[in-house]
Amino acid sequence: MKPTVAAIVVAAGRGERAGQSHEGPKQYRRIAGRSILARTLDNLRSHPAIERLVLVIHPDDRELLRKALGTDGDDDLQIVGGGSTRQESVRLGLAALAETPPDRVLIHDAVRPFVDAALIDRTLAALSDTVGAIPALPVADTLKRGAEAGLIAATVDRRQLFAAQTPQGFHFGPIRDAHERAARSGRTDFTDEASIAEWAGLAVRLVDGSSDNVKLTTARDIALADERLRRAPGMIDVRTGNGYDVHQLVDGDHVTLCGVRIAHDRALSGHSDADVGLHALTDALLATCGAGDIGDHFPPSDPQWRGAPSHIFVAKAVEIVRARGGRIMNADVSLICEAPTIAPHRETMREAIAEMTGIGLDRVSVKATTNETIGFVGRREGIAAIATASVAYGESA
Repeated sequence: MKPTVAAIVVAAGRGERAGQSHEGPKQYRRIAGRSILARTLDNLRSHPAIERLVLVIHPDDRELLRKALGTDGDDDLQIVGGGSTRQESVRLGLAALAETPPDRVLIHDAVRPFVDAALIDRTLAALSDTVGAIPALPVADTLKRGAEAGLIAATVDRRQLFAAQTPQGFHFGPIRDAHERAARSGRTDFTDEASIAEWAGLAVRLVDGSSDNVKLTTARDIALADERLRRAPGMIDVRTGNGYDVHQLVDGDHVTLCGVRIAHDRALSGHSDADVGLHALTDALLATCGAGDIGDHFPPSDPQWRGAPSHIFVAKAVEIVRARGGRIMNADVSLICEAPTIAPHRETMREAIAEMTGIGLDRVSVKATTNETIGFVGRREGIAAIATASVAYGESA
């Protein structure tokens, strides 16, 4: 059976070296619009091996947490009050897991928001043959031991020196026991879990750390992290909207579908030209940016839209999408009717929609199906349409 994994995020510190801020301690400060803590939790939460999350916070920080995350905790985030030291906070986090203990636990600093899946994978993999594993980087700088009056006493051999990072991973039972022993012994000076493990005689393996996995300690660290995120290309924001419309068939001599006039022994009844295909497409486009529906922009109570061609509705939706930074990627319309036959007009419909939306013909689809003589469509009482549109936001329109 695959080992169960929990993660403890330590966020109870005051972060004095980062200076004062109205946002609170450094873990609650924002980088590129989101709190450091939220970004850290997201990176851990998204890892498929991590099944439980314990967040250890200062007892006074409940309101800060609510502002940073929009929650007091939920099914995958257990909130625990921390202690006066990092060591005590971790011990309390481990105690919170003890009732249903995981096989393995990762312990991570809240102010390391750039932890990635590969680093977590390396740490967990090393636990297959050791009690503990920590990511670490070889020390690159030449190190000096100081003496009195600011003089150099010696140069330190750096060949076996490493800078420890988090998350630090352990088998749960041994590291919890080590923490409890340290507490009973009155030891409160350990700065990370590896040092407690060493004191307890547990084997801990070094794995490759990541230079990106920086700890945000000072105000400058936070400013550089903010700049780094704002400079990085964002994820393409692709949204899909759906639209549905139906109009009744009445006496007449033609219908207009997807911008194409088709001779027919019936007509579609509506305030405008009752083009169900374009009405559905308008709603689909508006849905991609939460801009309401066709009735919000073109209310049937307004006489100026009586008999209006529906391509103007699509044009308005396209204008709204582009004004909000959207680029239309695809438009798909399905017409549902017993008659008229759509196939002879499909290409003309596709060309009309491509022109209205400003996209290539290969990005436009028009399909048709009957309702197998079932329901109002089957009885030829009306025609329905379903449309789907995909729009990418955050790019140049």
